[in-house]
Amino acid sequence: MSDETYEVMTPAPVMPGLRVAILGTGKMGGILLQAFLKNNLVSPEQIFATVHHPERAQALSAQFGVEVTTDNLAAAQQADVILLGVKPIQVPGVIEQIKSALSPDKLVLSFAASVTTRSIEDSAGHDLGVIRAMPNTPAMLAAGITALCAGRFVSTGQMAIAQRIFQTVGRTVVVDEKHMDAVTGLSGSGPAFLYIIIEALAEAGVNVGLPRDIATLLAAQTTLGSARMVLETGYHPALLKDAVTTPAGCTVDGILELEEGGLRVTLIKAVKRATQRAKELANG
Repeated sequence: MSDETYEVMTPAPVMPGLRVAILGTGKMGGILLQAFLKNNLVSPEQIFATVHHPERAQALSAQFGVEVTTDNLAAAQQADVILLGVKPIQVPGVIEQIKSALSPDKLVLSFAASVTTRSIEDSAGHDLGVIRAMPNTPAMLAAGITALCAGRFVSTGQMAIAQRIFQTVGRTVVVDEKHMDAVTGLSGSGPAFLYIIIEALAEAGVNVGLPRDIATLLAAQTTLGSARMVLETGYHPALLKDAVTTPAGCTVDGILELEEGGLRVTLIKAVKRATQRAKELANG
């Protein structure tokens, strides 16, 4: 038997030269932190995270093996990309804290809802690359969708970095900033609307005699499968709907009930109202 030993090689990070600060490692910040490590995007030594309370910082540092402090400025000074995960109302104060660490070669990536790239640029006081992101909660399962929009001074390379960062938690799409409130109303708020639909389908299943756990499974998996059909076939939802709807069959009767109940219009109005609220928040 050989006495030879073998060293287990740790694969190199996908982005080995990138240093990332996550200022405000709350819900979405924590999701991104875990995704970076799980996908080996960067090594733990390349991540600098902050939280509000020292006890939380110590716990996160021990859990993930990364540097977590309460010092936003120190984290920003060490990073190439600075992610803003704080609440929208806190963004101006954080930018003021880290202002001395901001330089034209750094990228600020904000996922604070309704905070414009221009407001961050103006607070920084110079030509700073700022990208605004709107992820959604399915990012927790790497099934999210994140819309990205570029500020005035963002390079093609910086946008590619932002896309790669958010691809660790799902898909990305690049839009003009004028569309970000609509993104908030659709994909940001959309999971809540879809949970109501899943809940209602499950309740209907119970109403017609199914056990609740089976009805919920049927409703949720049907929703998941239908979404994959749209994404993976590229067919218009109306075409896929018609493929299920046979003449004089069960489905067409159900669709008539949906149309009579106004489901289509109600969903459109829900997205429009959520979009309007995002605009109101953006305007203070």
